[in-house]
Parts: sequence; C-alpha cells; structure tokens
Amino acid sequence: MKKRTYSCGLDAAVDVVGGKWKALILWALHHRPLRFGELRRSVSGISEKMLIQQLREMEAYGLVHREVYHQVPPKVEYSLTEFGHSLNTALIPLGEWGEKHMETIEALPRD
Repeated sequence: MKKRTYSCGLDAAVDVVGGKWKALILWALHHRPLRFGELRRSVSGISEKMLIQQLREMEAYGLVHREVYHQVPPKVEYSLTEFGHSLNTALIPLGEWGEKHMETIEALPRD
C-alpha cells in the first residue's frame, strides 16, 4: 500500500473506514468472530465479491484477523483486531447519532 499523508485525524479515519460496507462489517464482528457465511448474512445487501474485497482491505489495514482452521471441511473465521475494536468503539457515537436522527435522514431528498 502507498503511504499517505493526512491533513487531520478525521481524514485518516475516513480513509480506513470509508465506503458503505466497512463500518457494517466492523459492527457485525463486534461481539464475536464469524465465519464468512455468517458474516454475509449479518451484512444485509452485500454481495459475496464485495465482502471478499472489503475483508481483504480490512485485513491489510490491520482491522480484521483471518483465522484458517486446517480441518475437514475447511473453516475460516474473521475477528476484529485490537485496532479494529478501537475503531468500532469510535464509531459507536456516530451510530447513536444516526439512530437519533434516522427519520430526518430518511426524509432527505435523494438523487
């Protein structure tokens, strides 16, 4: 990955969690590790291809740990790293703000 210089902390945080899916994946992994299928069912609307792509990016950022169990049938679990937990903790107030203002946000005009 290319090294990047940020103008502020918010710029850095948005770069790591940007996009529609990363915050939802973080939230789904908040309580316990999940297998790929469980994670896909937990994140409504995400395609398999997009979930794979997002998990790879999040693993590269150090947010998610991928544990492969060498057994039959093969088993892979995804969990949050300490870094991922810290980001999830930072997102909780944003989620609370969204809950509080959901009706207003839903009523906003869309393109």
